[in-house]
Amino acid sequence: MPTSPSDQFKEVKAVVVRFAGDSGDGIQTIGEQFTDTSAIAGNDISTFPDFPAEIRAPAGSLAGVSGFQLQFGGDGVLTPGDAPDALVAMNPAALKTNLDALVPGGLLVLNTDAFSASNIEKAGYASNPLDNPELARKYDIIRIDITELTRKALADSPLSPYSKVRCKNFFALGFMYWVYSRSMEATLRHIEDKFSKKTPDLAEACKIVLKAGYHFGETTEISRNRYMVAKATVEPGRYRKIAGNQALVIGLIVAAHAAQRQLVYSGYPITPASSILEGLAAHKNYGVKTIQAEDEIAAIGVALGASFAGALGVTATSGPGICLKSEFMNLGLITELPLVICDIQRGGPSTGLPTKTEQGDLLQCMYGRNSDSPIPIVAASSPADCFDTAIEAARIALTYRTPVILMSDLYVANGSEPWKVPSAASLPDLRVEDAKAGEPYVTYKRDSETLARRQAIPGVPGHEHRIGGLEKDEKGSVSYDPENHERMTRLRVAKVAGIAKSYPKLQVNGASSGDLLVLGWGGTYGAITSAVNHLIEEGYKAASVHLRHLNPLPLDLGDILKRYRQVLVPELNLGQLNTLIRATYLIETVPLNKVRGQPFTVREIRDEILRILQGSAPASRGKGSSDTDMLNTPRFLPPSLSPL
Repeated sequence: MPTSPSDQFKEVKAVVVRFAGDSGDGIQTIGEQFTDTSAIAGNDISTFPDFPAEIRAPAGSLAGVSGFQLQFGGDGVLTPGDAPDALVAMNPAALKTNLDALVPGGLLVLNTDAFSASNIEKAGYASNPLDNPELARKYDIIRIDITELTRKALADSPLSPYSKVRCKNFFALGFMYWVYSRSMEATLRHIEDKFSKKTPDLAEACKIVLKAGYHFGETTEISRNRYMVAKATVEPGRYRKIAGNQALVIGLIVAAHAAQRQLVYSGYPITPASSILEGLAAHKNYGVKTIQAEDEIAAIGVALGASFAGALGVTATSGPGICLKSEFMNLGLITELPLVICDIQRGGPSTGLPTKTEQGDLLQCMYGRNSDSPIPIVAASSPADCFDTAIEAARIALTYRTPVILMSDLYVANGSEPWKVPSAASLPDLRVEDAKAGEPYVTYKRDSETLARRQAIPGVPGHEHRIGGLEKDEKGSVSYDPENHERMTRLRVAKVAGIAKSYPKLQVNGASSGDLLVLGWGGTYGAITSAVNHLIEEGYKAASVHLRHLNPLPLDLGDILKRYRQVLVPELNLGQLNTLIRATYLIETVPLNKVRGQPFTVREIRDEILRILQGSAPASRGKGSSDTDMLNTPRFLPPSLSPL
């Protein structure tokens, strides 16, 4: 029996899909469901939720567009993709803000019901874009009356007309499941688990609409290919999809158990760190205590007090909150108490871009405190890596009795990828000894190897001691002696510098020496690694190193940097790591900077690598870039290190 056009399958290695619509259209929900289904199907995945800062922007407005992009496929999926192969636009505003990203010839699924005169006007179109013949020439368009078909599918449902229309996101999801040969089973189970007990009518409606979207693909006379997407090759083990802040929550809980200490988290709600408080509050069964404080200063004060009492104190915020927490960071530093401070970066300065990503806090975390006050800094490179980075931050904090800043960013925090669940036996032992009853206790007597003091837990007889923000001598007595202050300052600096001796060796991706090294940190990992891997396959002598430890820097980094003719440093800021590298190692580097609230694409980094290797002039950084030199010149270099 001959197959119809709709039964034809095209095999592809990976696909990038973007859903876009009003912030009330349930775009994040269907994006997450498509991601879960793809992970269950055996695909490697990477996601990028992108939503407005307004709680509820005006319906149909450009400012209110919410998006969710994911890449799914076989091996090597490290980013959500540069540009979507398929775009689902639920209204004119979603089309207007996302169409330029769609690849030529890409699949464009449109909810034609939403293209009313008022919505077209809100989106800034002079006329209905669906009437533009250029659209059909450039893209593979599928026009579906999604809203009306949803109403028809729910004709017998007891839901109100408004509630029926709100189910239309599941129609779009069902259709895309058909296009990409996805199973509906996981989503049907999700709907049952989430809605059936409290709102059974809504659960039934969502199931009906999901199936209606899928069967629309099966029964419609649309002539097009369907797709079979390659599965990833993975090591045997138990896997789950995980977002960055979810991994951070699990990592902190595991770290506290590995240290045999209670986890006390104190935080103040702030995007994009709020979900850490929410996640930890849901795990009281593991002995976690959570406090929602009245402000950022109180939050870190409670966490530091918990550490003083023998717990693992943790707080989290974003850049504006780091500003407010700086005084208590210094109190933690001078009292030498363990504390983990999570900085989930977002676009700034000030309130800035609360729902967009950036890496703008590095210099603040390095130097944003009075006096000589070094604090160790670690950075997570991907959603799953947040788990290991949380454990590393706790290890350093407890071993060296110091506050530690764990840097993530919105792109990492909200993005998702597969995570291989580790075995309990593979987890590190983070136990450190506190002062024991009956032993003589000296407040700032230090371990000869780590230079860390031993902590005395309040209430232990004979261990009464003085502690606080004033400078002390070794015995804990307040001291204004100049020599003592210099000695204690240098000891604190040496203690932090010595942490680098505990790092593993840096891993170089690519040749151990050559023409170009790309040096990165944080959420740029996926784009950098993908770009470098592609160029290595093409025969270029390029390599990359990604830093987890930003203060102190790894001991072997200087030797690695010297083995390459040029060093490129891509950052979502105006050159902060670049400044530190040049100041520390006195070498010339090439910055690549972007502050648009969006992550790097693989192409942006690949093009810059090729430009350097081929010796060509810098290319324009994209729309609105009127001064290329301005975009490429680091802003924080002292005159002696400024580029020639």
